[in-house]
Amino acid sequence: MRETATAEQSVRANRSWWDGDADAYQAEHGGFLGEVDFVWCPEGLREADVRLLGEVAGRRVLEVGGGAAMCSRWLATQGAEPVALDLSGGMLRHAADAAARSGVRVPLVQADAQRLPFADGAFDTACTAFGAVPFVADSAAVMREVARVLRPGGRWVFATTHPIRWIFPDDPGPAGLTARIPYFDRSPYVEVGPDGEPTYVEHHRTLGDRVRELVAAGLELVDLVEPEWPAGHTREWGQWSPLRGALLPGTAIYVARKPG
Repeated sequence: MRETATAEQSVRANRSWWDGDADAYQAEHGGFLGEVDFVWCPEGLREADVRLLGEVAGRRVLEVGGGAAMCSRWLATQGAEPVALDLSGGMLRHAADAAARSGVRVPLVQADAQRLPFADGAFDTACTAFGAVPFVADSAAVMREVARVLRPGGRWVFATTHPIRWIFPDDPGPAGLTARIPYFDRSPYVEVGPDGEPTYVEHHRTLGDRVRELVAAGLELVDLVEPEWPAGHTREWGQWSPLRGALLPGTAIYVARKPG
């Protein structure tokens, strides 16, 4: 449902949600995402193929909202020095387990993306594949924090649900093809528990909102990638499906840089 949720409720609800859902999420999606791989989105776009981050060898990379940190482990195999940050201890537990299985270990940090616990200019690159950005009330603060910890010339690449998807019901079938919600309604999607408190919160921003957040943080948008649904890809993931993917974009990937 579309409801209101404060910044504190968003943090509290999503930390609890991902802690509780971590096992089920990994059981359902872990095989697709891999243990040492960088998949940007349900369309299956891989960093190994598109290189949106540019050269990573020898670069310090911050993964913001890294979940089980499979992307950071892949970056480590490419010569990068990654750090995986996530709000959820449950997801970071899976990151530690996967590191033990794969033998690829990266530093793990539990923290809120709106308050990154790193010094100014600590990283060459920052990235996230559907982490953090849509789950905080003040995503502009995430942009400012990422800009702060990036060195001049650093790149910030993040993937979110494409904003156009918010006007449709969250359904991968024909029922999800009829627009029902105003694109400019920025009320978050909220699930609540028996006590009326939010248990899951996801925030909507338009494409224009995202551009303005980046510019206000002192960053430059250099590319906006809208992955097309690949031929032969039959896997459904939540609202993502071949039916919907053939008609409208499901993912937006923003490629930005810090001037200098």
